[in-house]
Amino acid sequence: MMTREEAWSLLTEFNEDEFHLQHGRIVEKTMMYFAEKLGYGDEKEFWGIVGLLHDLDFEQYPDQHCIKSQEIMKERGIDEKIIHATASHGYGITVDVQPEHEMEKVLYAVDELTGLIGAVVLMRPSKSVRDLELKSVKKKFKSKGFAAGCDREVIQRGADMLGWSLDDLIVQTIEALKTFQD
Repeated sequence: MMTREEAWSLLTEFNEDEFHLQHGRIVEKTMMYFAEKLGYGDEKEFWGIVGLLHDLDFEQYPDQHCIKSQEIMKERGIDEKIIHATASHGYGITVDVQPEHEMEKVLYAVDELTGLIGAVVLMRPSKSVRDLELKSVKKKFKSKGFAAGCDREVIQRGADMLGWSLDDLIVQTIEALKTFQD
């Protein structure tokens, strides 16, 4: 199985922009949090690697997102489970690889949501997730012009895939971010 160091090396080979690298680290840590919370603690590193690599191809190949990454990973002999999991977050957007495992559904749901929450945090006087509440995120979620690049339909579909309410998904993701962000 791929190590975190190998995953980071691969990510930085295809990504230089600090925004993309930071997003990868945020999704990595969020995925690790959910692995523990949902009873997959023994797979925490795997969940993290999937989170870290999920946007591998986005910076260089935005028009082939989740397509080019599969090619890159296959060429390098990376485990099919990582390839499927990372590609599945583009389901119904760029690929027809459906999220099957609970981990893939979590990735699908939290990818866009972590971006939205990050944008909300930047607008707060504290610039911190520590004092962030559900109502603040919900207010910005309903404002289509705010963080317009964060697809609300994808976030809602992710919550639905998991069988969670949107509120529960947001609250749990805020809690995940509190474990490693200020």
